[in-house]
Amino acid sequence: MIIYPAMDLLGGTVVRLKQGRFDDSTTYSDDPARALRDFADAGAQWAHVVDLDGARAGAPVQHELIAELARSAPVKLQVAGGFRALEHLARMFEAGVARVVIGSLAVKQPDQVRAWIDQFGPDRITLSLDVRLTDGEPLVAVAGWTEDSGQSLWEVAALYPAARHFLITDIGLDGMLQGPNVELYEQIADRLPSVMTQASGGVSSLEDLERLSTDGAIIGKALWEGRIDLQEALGLARA
Repeated sequence: MIIYPAMDLLGGTVVRLKQGRFDDSTTYSDDPARALRDFADAGAQWAHVVDLDGARAGAPVQHELIAELARSAPVKLQVAGGFRALEHLARMFEAGVARVVIGSLAVKQPDQVRAWIDQFGPDRITLSLDVRLTDGEPLVAVAGWTEDSGQSLWEVAALYPAARHFLITDIGLDGMLQGPNVELYEQIADRLPSVMTQASGGVSSLEDLERLSTDGAIIGKALWEGRIDLQEALGLARA
């Protein structure tokens, strides 16, 4: 399992939103470059970086900061937040970003996103699907979790036979430190065996990581609040 320590950037500072609400955030650091160095010192090889301003604006906002971080970071960066156009991806890759995350656009414009996967390769793009369980069915939400796409996780995944990386968030658990939806990720492993899945939402302890059957895990709030020691998590993931 690959551990992705997460760093959400808002106005150049590291914050964490509760269930995606910009009016309910906690600031953890004003030095994202130092945070990435700390991740590397603990043994991390990847970091998950989110441009929250870009996610809200629908276009990259902190691209200069992220490009600077990518050029100097001692870890590989997977970056999310507002990527809507080819030039957005190209700029990130030119700056040294290893992988770009595509969210709502993967649901709304699958032809375009499939073309990007063909152009840049399946290892450069992660498809991020945020799901809300409705009568046991994982329905995909878009537009910052404010809209129901009307499609299930399985229907959207079927649109991308060439995709390799999926980041799946259970909206109801994100930032809540209540444990991940293990059953959901087991279903994904069973129904989508050819993709590499990253779990996001609810991971709050080493025990949670042990229960996961995914290829990767995003650790955010639990890491920043000291509930999980990154070095210990990395050791567990390698075991």
